[in-house]
Amino acid sequence: MPSPGAPAAPRLPMEDAYLELLADTLDVMDIPARSQFLQRYFRTTTHLDLRESQSLHLWEEMLTRRRELTDQLGRPISLKTVLMDVLSSAGLIHVPIVLEYEEYKKLQVNAVTDPLTGLYNRRLFAESFEKELNRARRYGLPLGIVILDLHRFKEVNDKYGHPRGDEVLRAAATTLQKALRTSDSAFRIGGDEFALLLPQTDAAQALALSRRIETVFAETLHPLQLAFPVTMDHGVANFPQDGDQSDQLVRVADERLYRLKHANHAHTAAGSARPAAPLASAPPPVAPQPVSISAGRPPEKPPSDFADASSAAARSLAEQTPPAPVTPASYAIQRKAERVSMVGTNAYAIIGEQGTRRARVLDLGFGGVALEFEQQEDLPENILAILHVPILPPVRVYLRPVWSRRSAEGAFRFGCHFIS
Repeated sequence: MPSPGAPAAPRLPMEDAYLELLADTLDVMDIPARSQFLQRYFRTTTHLDLRESQSLHLWEEMLTRRRELTDQLGRPISLKTVLMDVLSSAGLIHVPIVLEYEEYKKLQVNAVTDPLTGLYNRRLFAESFEKELNRARRYGLPLGIVILDLHRFKEVNDKYGHPRGDEVLRAAATTLQKALRTSDSAFRIGGDEFALLLPQTDAAQALALSRRIETVFAETLHPLQLAFPVTMDHGVANFPQDGDQSDQLVRVADERLYRLKHANHAHTAAGSARPAAPLASAPPPVAPQPVSISAGRPPEKPPSDFADASSAAARSLAEQTPPAPVTPASYAIQRKAERVSMVGTNAYAIIGEQGTRRARVLDLGFGGVALEFEQQEDLPENILAILHVPILPPVRVYLRPVWSRRSAEGAFRFGCHFIS
C-alpha cells in the first residue's frame, strides 16, 4: 500500500493495461491452452497465420526481451513496444502497423476513391488501365474505354450554385454504378469528366452501353428539375482496333468525345435537338425501321422498354460502324435495322413460364433477337422469354420464331421477332 505522501503511479493506456492483464492470465494457464489462445490472438491482432508452437515461442521471446530492455533502460517497457520489436526482428512484419486495421483499410480506400462521388479516382484509373490492357494483350481479348463528360454542367454551377452541381455529379456516379457489370469500372478523372474501363467489350457493345447511360442519366436527373437539359456526352475507343497503348486509346476517345460536344454546342446554340455525332469514316446515319422477316407481314409493336434500348444501340452502330454483313440464306429479306452482336458476352434468355430452358442470345435489334440452343427445340408460335443482356436489366418479352437453321458447330439457331 503506497504511503500517503507518495506520488500516484501513472495510469497505463488501455492497450498496455489489456496486455498486462493478458500476460497475468496466460501465466496461470497450462501450455496447450496458452498455445492455442496465443495462436488466435496473433491471427486477430497481426493477421499472421502461425502454428501454436510458433505463437508460444514468440510470446516467451517477448517476455524475455521485455526483461532485457527493462534492465538496460532502468524503467518498465510496455508489452506493446516489445511485441513490435520481436515481430520486426523475426521478419514477420516489415513495416510496423501502428493503426487499427479498420482505419488502415479506410486509408487505402480513401487513397483511390473520389470523396464526392464514391467512384475511383484518376490515380487508380491509370493503374487499372495498364493492368486491363496487359491482360487484353495477353489473352487476345477486346477492351473498351469510354470517356464521358457533362454537357452544360458549368451552367448548373452558375445558375444554381456548386451544391446543386455536386448533386448532378453524384447523379452521374449513380448512373454509372447502375449501368455497369461487375467486371467494369467507373472513375472520376476530372471536374465533370468520367472514364469507364470495359473488359472483354467490343466497340458495338461499348457504344450500346454509352447510349444506355445517356438514357438512365436523364431519368436520374429528372427529380432535380433543372431548367435546361444536362446530358452525358461520350467518346469510345477500343483495343486493338483504335490502338494498343493507353495514351493512344485515351486520345482517340477524347477526340470522339469533343467531336460530339462541338456538334452539341452548335445545335444547342441554334435551338436544335441534340444530334448524334458520326465518326469521320462512318456512313450516314440510317434510322432503324421494323421489317417483316416472314411472308411480308409487318411485325407487331415490340415491348417499349426493350425496343427503346435496342433501337438506340442499333442507331449507334449505324452511325459509327459499317453495316454488319447479312447471310441471305438466313432471312426471307435483308435486314434494314442494324443488329447488336452479343457474341462473346454472357447474354442469355430464359424460355417459358417454368424457366426450364435456356438459350444464348446471339444478337438483338429493333425488331427481334437471335437465339441459340444446344439441342433441337420444338418452339411454339408464341414464346415467353426473359432476356438477360449486359446493357439492360432483365426484360420480359414475347417472341415469334421466323427462321431456324443448324450451325456448323451443331447448335440450333432461331431468329425471332417481338410480338405484343
